[in-house]
Amino acid sequence: MRKILPEVPKAVYSATMRELRAGIVVIGNEILSGKTVDSNSAFLARELRQLGVTLKRITVIPDELDIIEDTVRDFHRTLDLVFTSGGVGPTHDDITIEGVARALGRRVIIHPLLEAKIHEYLNGKTPNAAHLKMAEVPEGAELLSDERIRFPTIKAENIYILPGIPEILQQKFLALKERFAVDPYHLKVIYTNEIESVIAVHLNDTLREYPELLLGSYPKIGNSEYRVKLTLESKDKDYVERAFAHLMELLPTGCVVKIEG
Repeated sequence: MRKILPEVPKAVYSATMRELRAGIVVIGNEILSGKTVDSNSAFLARELRQLGVTLKRITVIPDELDIIEDTVRDFHRTLDLVFTSGGVGPTHDDITIEGVARALGRRVIIHPLLEAKIHEYLNGKTPNAAHLKMAEVPEGAELLSDERIRFPTIKAENIYILPGIPEILQQKFLALKERFAVDPYHLKVIYTNEIESVIAVHLNDTLREYPELLLGSYPKIGNSEYRVKLTLESKDKDYVERAFAHLMELLPTGCVVKIEG
């Protein structure tokens, strides 16, 4: 007989959780053409998840000013945090700064601190137009400095403008990440040797009992260890533990091969 566990009142669950909603705008023709593989979204998604930030949207757009403007404006108005990736170099197709500025109704200006860093980097040489393009920011933008990164990160309202080069993007985000920490997600993972069509009814039952649960089901073809990986997540640790116990009572005897979390 299945053990019945008392439910956490939904009002209590909702009132105690904090949520930050984020979006990622990946900018670059090279991504859309397949010339470059986007690893930045996967990195940011993992990092944000660990911090308890809820990633709502990822979009990849071309190096076209109107599309950048419209997309960034939409993300800016509907989400708490926006991260752009790409389009911040010195070449003709690096137009993210102008696109963000237009999305916020601002001008593009040369930031004196960034200009000074450009002069410092050139060690007395006169900067050209390409160099100075690297000092451009939306008017009113904030520079976020950290000893671990050479150049500050540009922040315009809730928009964090990051480079497309994965190594530099990762350095910049890791230097900033603590400012985004909220209530973390708690995770339980179940590996089963049963197929999805058999356990689906038990997953549906669990979601009826625990509607706030984030429940994922991921089949693995050709794996000798397991057939389906199940993930149970919630910002309420007790809630996910209850849901986990509920699902474990429902799953067929002997089908669970490993548990994590």
